[in-house]
Amino acid sequence: MADADAIVIGAGIVGAACAHALARAGRRVRVIDARRGGATGAGMGHLVAMDDNRAELELSSRSIDLWRALAPRMPADCAHSACGTLWIAADDAEMAEAERKRERLAALGIASRLLDAKALAAAEPALRAGLAGALEVPGDGILYAPNAARWLLADAGAAIEFEQARVAAIEDDGTLLLADGGRRRAAQVVLAAGLEATALCPELPLRPKKGHLLITDRYPGTVRHQLVELGYVTSAHHAEGDSVAFNVQPRPTGQLLVGSSRQFDTTDPAVEPAMLARMLRRAIDYLPGLGELSAIRSWTGLRAATPDGLPLLGAHPWREKLWLALGHEGLGVTTAPGSAELLVALMTGTAPPFDARPFAPGRLLETVA
Repeated sequence: MADADAIVIGAGIVGAACAHALARAGRRVRVIDARRGGATGAGMGHLVAMDDNRAELELSSRSIDLWRALAPRMPADCAHSACGTLWIAADDAEMAEAERKRERLAALGIASRLLDAKALAAAEPALRAGLAGALEVPGDGILYAPNAARWLLADAGAAIEFEQARVAAIEDDGTLLLADGGRRRAAQVVLAAGLEATALCPELPLRPKKGHLLITDRYPGTVRHQLVELGYVTSAHHAEGDSVAFNVQPRPTGQLLVGSSRQFDTTDPAVEPAMLARMLRRAIDYLPGLGELSAIRSWTGLRAATPDGLPLLGAHPWREKLWLALGHEGLGVTTAPGSAELLVALMTGTAPPFDARPFAPGRLLETVA
């Protein structure tokens, strides 16, 4: 006998969004999670329209629209803020990239505007002098992902049942074997457990990317927008080696959340002083006053990345009943609701909200079958 219409493995922001979307589609959902923590509790919580390619931009743009629709019902502790993003251009070459980015966003109807050096200084006086300008994307925002995930699970009421347990194996017929020996069954199973999914499906092409973050004490009004260097795409997002980039968020508490760093293929969770110092030097170069503020905590997290940078959203090519929502790297919070909407459309046989083919798991898994 089935324990639910669908089981979701993982209660992070992506798993919670999938469960929420399945419940809204009329499914009885069981969410199973061991509560050992993951990327949702360690990330920045940004909601950013990313445009490395059209598929990524469609997914992130649709997701931000969905977050915007949910925001009026979300409790205050989800800390949603429509602060917008300023993509900072350090020189004329990066201003040219800002213009190209503006054109790419406009092609999908996403509003943005270029700021010259004077307008940037007026918008964010704490930035260093001499910057060339910025691209402002006012529709971006931030939220506190752990509380948003909990709210998504609670918002569906009795349609979602949560079980704290560790899934030890997925059997050939889709039955889940729990670590305590129990078994759970459903017509459909969604695997949304981030990097831990590789313990259940070793064939998944997921690679860890470690990141450092730091948060300051409360200094209200220091920064108004999320700030990201335009060099982020080349200095961090696609790099193979260790890298850092300037990324600062103003949290509703008045604190500043400072990132970002990337390190490949390590699962050591320890804060590394050398990497943290490198990240902070980068941030202080853009925001000199940051060096005068008190930091209260630093930590690390592991992102699950795919070889082509797009998540796996769809049916597993050969495992019975299994659907995948994995590999969101640093965009899991941004793209959780759009990923869930797309996946649930595929699971229920309804029309996808946008082209699902770039995210099909088979594009990466068929070569390892």
